[in-house]
Order: sequence, then C-alpha cells, then structure tokens
Amino acid sequence: MLTTELTARRKAGVLLVVAALLVAVLTTGLLLQEHAPGNMGTGFLQGAGVALVAAAVVLWRVTRRPERATTFERAFTQTGDERDDSLLTRALAVQGLAAFLLTAAAVVAIGLGAETMMVLFFLLVGQLAVGAVAFAVIARRG
Repeated sequence: MLTTELTARRKAGVLLVVAALLVAVLTTGLLLQEHAPGNMGTGFLQGAGVALVAAAVVLWRVTRRPERATTFERAFTQTGDERDDSLLTRALAVQGLAAFLLTAAAVVAIGLGAETMMVLFFLLVGQLAVGAVAFAVIARRG
C-alpha cells in the first residue's frame, strides 16, 4: 500500500535528482578514466550504469504498477507503509553491524598477505549478501 502519490512537483524533483546524479557519475567516471591507474574509470562507469538502471527499473515498477511492487522496491523508493520502512531499517541495521566484522576480517586477510583487490571484492559481495539475507529473513519472520 502506498503512503504517498507522486505529484507533478515530486516527479520534477525526482527527475532533477536523477539528472544531477547522472552528471555526477559521468563526471567522476571520466575523471577516473583520465587520471586513475588502470581501468578504474571503466569499472566505475559500468558499476554505476548497472546501479542506475536497476534504480530506474525499481522506480518505474513502483510508479507504474504499485500493487505488483515488492516490499524492497517500496521501501527503497520510500513509498511504502510503516512495515516496509521497518523491514528496510532493521535489515540495514544488521548489515551495518556485520560490516564491522567483515571489514575487520578483510583487514586481517590483507595483513596476512592476501591480494587486496580480491579481498575487497569478497568484502563487497559479503556485505551485499548479508544485506539481502537479512532483508529476506526479517521479511519472512514479520
């Protein structure tokens, strides 16, 4: 159930934020492409592109077919009810607590000689997995 409808003013605000975000991402990516070592700019632009497309799909699903949107989509776009907001808040709290432990484990692994890029990759994947599992478990229990 939606708690708010997108008015014309709110839609204009969303479009302004999306345009500003797109400009910031492109500027940062091009600066990284020019001045950063290796292919950092390409990786940043690819990751940011995937994230922006995913966010656009979520926003489109919530605005076009709100009855078919998932709990995460409603909570992510802040159009859900109190239950949706509570689920996301609790899942992010679990993810935040786990982030300290995962980061400490990553520091120890790097200190013991593991390859830094590989450890950072697994740190990111681990944090995303903890967030997804926490959201699913909390949604199932609630």
